[in-house]
Amino acid sequence: MSGCATGKWSYIDQNGKMAIESRFNDATPFGEGLAAVKVGEKWGYIDKTGKIVIEPQFDAAWRFREGLASVMTGDKWGFIDEKGKFVIQPQYESASSFSEGLAPVEVGGKWGFIDKTGKLVIQPQFGYAERFSEGLAEVQVDKKWGFIDKTGQIAIKPEYDLVFPFSDGLGAVLVGKKHGFIDKTGKMVIKLQFDNALSFGDGLAPVKAGLQWGYIDKTGQIAIQPQFEVAFPFHDGLAPVKVDYKWGYIFTTGQFAVWPKYDGAYSFSEGLGMIKIGRATGYVDKTGRYLRIP
Repeated sequence: MSGCATGKWSYIDQNGKMAIESRFNDATPFGEGLAAVKVGEKWGYIDKTGKIVIEPQFDAAWRFREGLASVMTGDKWGFIDEKGKFVIQPQYESASSFSEGLAPVEVGGKWGFIDKTGKLVIQPQFGYAERFSEGLAEVQVDKKWGFIDKTGQIAIKPEYDLVFPFSDGLGAVLVGKKHGFIDKTGKMVIKLQFDNALSFGDGLAPVKAGLQWGYIDKTGQIAIQPQFEVAFPFHDGLAPVKVDYKWGYIFTTGQFAVWPKYDGAYSFSEGLGMIKIGRATGYVDKTGRYLRIP
């Protein structure tokens, strides 16, 4: 996908040639074979050939996840299937994507969760809520964060200033100015000591010590020494890191898989990583070779 001087968006192939002509006012990456695109003031969806498969008709649209996408019509959010048919009618003040069969929605200024039939299975009661991950979801209660299970019961008491999704059985939390990691019982297993921290991936988590980022293992031991300006979690065996204002990818050993040369880099998914060169956006494989954008 690429931005251009006209303000239009397009999709480029592995040689940098335009694969889908520049005719969109805005666009998202592909998800489950479809990408949301903005034509004029409305959003619809295209397939990988650039064919519009869901006519532009929405005021906002997100990527498909678990077969459904959240879209906004007027000032209400609902969910459509891959044919563009409303499965859950627009009725929510805000809505996130489905994960583990449930989606957070806002009703009357409070957040709860619905299933794929649109049934409220966890009543709106939280100041904010995030998607489920490993059976738990982050929720905000009285400006503090904790976790609930899929029955809506508090699994970990809201007592943190910030929390991150569970991954590899651990969740990063912030108390005051320091980050640590808890397990699913709420026990602090890696003490509060880091200036910043993100979720585990592939057994390692990015942490910030002073001005630099490195990685720890699940025991809290340093696995990759702090040396990066910014670092993100591992996915598919690689992690985006920033060195001397440029982005590249490292292996879990800390060695570079793709040397830092990009203006932006995002986590790998299904064997591809999204990168930025100036305003243009494309994908690379794990060797750094450009591939046709899916």
